[in-house]
Amino acid sequence: MNADDFELGAEFAAARDETDPLAHLADRFYDPDDEWYVDGNSLGLLSEEAEDALDRAVSEWKDLAIRGWTDADPPWFHYGERLGDRLAPLVGAEPEEVVVANSTTVNIHTLIGTFYDRAEGSKIVVDELDFPTDHYAIRAQLRQRGVDPDEALTVVESRDGRTIETEDVIGALDDDTAIAFLPSVLYRSGQLLDIEAITEAAHDRGVLAGFDLAHSVGVVPHDLSAVGVDFAVWCSYKYLNAGPGAIAGLYVNENHFDARPALAGWWGHDKETQFEMNPTYTPADDAGAYQIGTIPILSAAPLAGSLQIFEETSIEAVREKSLRLTDYLIFLVDERLPDCEVGTPREPDRRGGHVAVEHPEAYRVSEALKERGVVVDFRPPNVVRVCPAPLYTSYEDVWEVVEQLRQVVDNREYEQFEPRGGGVT
Repeated sequence: MNADDFELGAEFAAARDETDPLAHLADRFYDPDDEWYVDGNSLGLLSEEAEDALDRAVSEWKDLAIRGWTDADPPWFHYGERLGDRLAPLVGAEPEEVVVANSTTVNIHTLIGTFYDRAEGSKIVVDELDFPTDHYAIRAQLRQRGVDPDEALTVVESRDGRTIETEDVIGALDDDTAIAFLPSVLYRSGQLLDIEAITEAAHDRGVLAGFDLAHSVGVVPHDLSAVGVDFAVWCSYKYLNAGPGAIAGLYVNENHFDARPALAGWWGHDKETQFEMNPTYTPADDAGAYQIGTIPILSAAPLAGSLQIFEETSIEAVREKSLRLTDYLIFLVDERLPDCEVGTPREPDRRGGHVAVEHPEAYRVSEALKERGVVVDFRPPNVVRVCPAPLYTSYEDVWEVVEQLRQVVDNREYEQFEPRGGGVT
C-alpha cells in the first residue's frame, strides 16, 4: 500500500476496522484497561485460549499428578513434539523438523555448537545489529572449542546504523566461513532480512545458514524447508503470545538429523528407550533430539492455547494485516510527527511487524507515553518501538497512539522525565 490509500482522522481508522477480517480476534485477548498496548513485539497479550490451556495443565497436575505424563490430553511426555507439529506451518517446515524446547539462548548454544562442529571452516558470520544474546552465546561456544571469538567472528557492519545490506552479508562469506547466523528481523529497526538470498549464497559457498526468528515468528510467514535453511531458533512470548519466559522453539532441517547435538540431555533421547535409563545417550532421530531438560509444562501450555487462534486463520492473513497496520503507522508518523523519523524500511518485503520511530529524546518520549497509557518500549540510542500486533491491534489504536505521541512531542512533555537510568525499557 502507499500513502494515497490512507486518510487522516479517527473516522477513517474506524472504517478500516469495520472491514478488517481479523478484527473479531481482538476480543479473545486481555487488553489492560485504559491503555493502548503496542508492545507485542516484546511481550504478546494473554488470550482466553492461552489462559484456558494453562488452567487445564494446572488441573491435570492437580487431578493426575505424575500420571499426567501419560494420561493428560495431550500426554505431557510428547508435549514438545506435538507443539512442534503445530508450529511447523508457521515456519514452513515439516512437523518432525520443529520442536519446542529450552530457551532461545540455550537453543542458540546447542545449535551453534552442533553445526560448528559439523561444518567446514572456522568463521561465523553475524551482524553488528544482532540482539546481544546471539553474540554472547556464539562467543561462548567458540571459547569452549579453544577458538578466539575476536578472530572467528566476522561481523557485518551496518551502512546506516539501522539496516544490514544483503550484499554485505554475502560479501562476508568466504572459504573459511562455517556458519552464517543472522536474525530474520533486526530488533531495533524492524528490518526483515532476505533469508532466501542469504541461504542460497551461503550454500553456494559451502556455508551453513541459521537464523534467529524471534522477531518474525507469528507475524511473518517463513518457508524454511523449501529455502533449505539449516537451522533456526525463536521465542514464543512475542507474536505467538505464549507468556513471559514461555518455552522457545527450534527448527533443524531433516538433512541434518544425523547430527549429534552439542548439548545432550535426557529429554532429547529417543523416546522409545528413554526410560530404560541407559548411560549412553541415543538421540531422537529428528528435531526432538535438541530438547535438553524435562519440558516445563506450565511454561509450554499457554502456547498450546495461543496456537488455536493461529489455526483459525492463516499466517498469510496475519502478515497482510500487519503490513497494512505498519503502512498506516508510517503514514501517520510522516504526516503528524515532523520531529520524528521512521527508521524502519518502507518496502513491505523488508519490514517485520514493528516500526522504529526515532527521536533524539526517545527514552524520555517513551516514558511520557507510558504516563499517558501508551505502552511502547525504548531501544538505544533513539528508537521508540511501536508494534501494532495484528491479532489484537486496531486501526483506531494506531491512530490514537500517534495522536498521543504527537502531543508528547509537540508539547515537549518528555522534558518532565529524567534521562535514562537503569532498569527494564
